[in-house]
Order: sequence, then C-alpha cells, then structure tokens
Amino acid sequence: MLKASTVHVVLFVISSYSPLLFPGSRLRQEDSPPRIVEHPSDLIVSKGEPATLNCKAEGRPSPTVEWYKDGERVETDKDDPRSHRMLLPSGSLFFLRIVHGRRSKPDEGSYVCVARNYLGEAVSRNASLEVACESFLFHSVVLSSLGRYTF
Repeated sequence: MLKASTVHVVLFVISSYSPLLFPGSRLRQEDSPPRIVEHPSDLIVSKGEPATLNCKAEGRPSPTVEWYKDGERVETDKDDPRSHRMLLPSGSLFFLRIVHGRRSKPDEGSYVCVARNYLGEAVSRNASLEVACESFLFHSVVLSSLGRYTF
C-alpha cells in the first residue's frame, strides 16, 4: 500500500509534467497540434505588383505562423514596420509590391509557412514565387489578344 506522502509526490509529478516541458502551458484534452489546411501555391508576379502567398493553419491553441524563403526566416512588418511584406491574421504572406532588381531579387524564391503551438509544428508544401520578365508579359498579352493563349 502507498503512503500518503508517496501519492502526493506521484500526483505532483504527473500534473506537473506538461508545464515543465512547455512553461506556461497546460495540456487539455481538446488541445491539438497544428495542421496546414491551406497550402501556398506557386506564383508568377510582375515586379512592383502586390502578391499574396496563402497559408492557413488550425490547431488548439491557435498556432503562430512564420514564413521561410530558401530556408531563411522572412522578415515581415511584425519585425520591421518598414517592411514591404506583411503577415496577415490568417497566416498568409502579403507583399505590398514585389521587389526585383538586376543584382538583388529579395522576393524571388521558394517559400514555406510553418505553424507552431506547444504541441508541435506543421510545415506547408513549397511554393515558388517568380518575377515575370517584361518579354513574358508582352508575349502573353499579345497571344491572349489573338486568342491563342489564355491564363
């Protein structure tokens, strides 16, 4: 038979297990790890135009979302208010304008969104963002007006 002091220690260890691993959190039955319910899609965008890479995640507690481009964390307006990239409440990444130059192509690349809560993380599929060159856009418009090409 267990002594009363032993029972208190066992109950303390069991009830304290989750908060020790995840400070400030308490495991509840209804909590769930994040999962991506809307993955981003590949985009071809004109320089200077706005664009959105969609991402939506579910989980309990609601997961936080971060974006990575070519393996590096993307800075958004949350990090720098002057940024041309905004993290929307839905988790999507909105570009006020696509930045693209001869030497610097800071927006072109492969993106993933990562959703996290204290139960884990979920990573979206890769989505590429490419900047359309002017000749591509010109040919697309001409061919489209001739009825030979549609978007």
